[in-house]
Amino acid sequence: MKRITLIACTLMMTAAAKAQPYVSYLVGDAADVVTVTTAGTVLMGGAGENDNAVRWFLQRAGGGDVLVLRTTGEDGYNDYFYSDLDITLNSVETIVCTGPASGSDPYVVQQIQNAEAIWFAGGDQWEYISYWKDTPAEDALNAHIQVKQAPIGGTSAGCAIQGEAYFSAENGTITSTQALNDPYHNLMTIGVGDFLINPATTGIITDTHYDNPDRRGRQTAFLAHLLQETGTIFYGIGVDEYTAVCIDENRIAHIYGSYPDYDDYAYFLQPNCVLPNTPEVCADGEHLTWDREDAALKVIRIPGTEDGSGTVDLNDWKSVSGDDWQWQNWWVEDGEWYVSEEAAAIDCSVGVQSIGSVRPFALYPQPASASVSLQSNVPEGTPYAIYDLFGRLLLNGSTAGAVTTVDLSGLAPGSYMVILRHNDQNASAVLIKQ
Repeated sequence: MKRITLIACTLMMTAAAKAQPYVSYLVGDAADVVTVTTAGTVLMGGAGENDNAVRWFLQRAGGGDVLVLRTTGEDGYNDYFYSDLDITLNSVETIVCTGPASGSDPYVVQQIQNAEAIWFAGGDQWEYISYWKDTPAEDALNAHIQVKQAPIGGTSAGCAIQGEAYFSAENGTITSTQALNDPYHNLMTIGVGDFLINPATTGIITDTHYDNPDRRGRQTAFLAHLLQETGTIFYGIGVDEYTAVCIDENRIAHIYGSYPDYDDYAYFLQPNCVLPNTPEVCADGEHLTWDREDAALKVIRIPGTEDGSGTVDLNDWKSVSGDDWQWQNWWVEDGEWYVSEEAAAIDCSVGVQSIGSVRPFALYPQPASASVSLQSNVPEGTPYAIYDLFGRLLLNGSTAGAVTTVDLSGLAPGSYMVILRHNDQNASAVLIKQ
């Protein structure tokens, strides 16, 4: 009887081990510590890690516990994070999640809650999303970002999941050619606002491996699809394979790489601010056309350097520091993607976009402070609306006559878009509040 009992116990233990939806690897102290963390987000391009970008990430853990989440592979990050970069940490643990049950597993959720920094490895982003979306693990990840305000980062698939909008790859990957030839291709699977909610990547969709293969066309198609479907402006960050974008707590993006020894760049994409800025043709089965006078997208290309001295301010998407960066225009005609280098900077102070030959309103003074006057030649009661740079509605009202005073006391300093709706058409002007 004892023999039968031992065999039964062994079988039960083996079955339990097989049912466990993760494998864990730990280096350092297993006891949890609590340290002071600093928010930060790392978007890495998908090939070799940039050591200085990783140091930037690890320093924000405050010497605490770092958790690596992945769905394939083993413990390749443990020693690299823990001992190779001269950053003092309490521990580094890699949890390889092996199925959807990991999203509700108590140990996985606990370790996410305890971590002072979280890193997503590469692999298949659909596995990350399908394992954790709408689970306690997702809740814990968002609490890590929003409540603990602790650093989070990832490479390749681990970068692709970090935008408010994301390419899920549910049906497999998609090439630039496929996306441009049909922006509603069955491989064009995009989620919006339903997974990781990170203030640093609000209104953004990311892409990686930007130089191999060339993914500039497909990210252009992502932005066209999002604008067409949601009516909201989304922005894009694209990262070359050996480049990293590190977004600090003030939404300043620092670009790391090995330029000028190598062509390591990051790209910051935004639809041009002069309306209409929507795609001319973006439909199921149709070749994408998003031209807008050869300037549908205004793009900052900035090199990544070892010291991360090049920066882009994601509060306005136009303030840039560093060397050798440039503005580019991107556009698409009948499924063909084009780029014009050495383009002019985005200019949102060009005034009002006309309705036909009529210029229906103006804003003064500019920049404005507590209020702005809207001068119009449209009928009283014409509706207007004010949107932020991410396309979110902040204020609306209607004209009171030739001059309408609009209260701006509830708006933070920055740039906004004012839309006037008349005869089923939009006119627009950029508002700058100081």
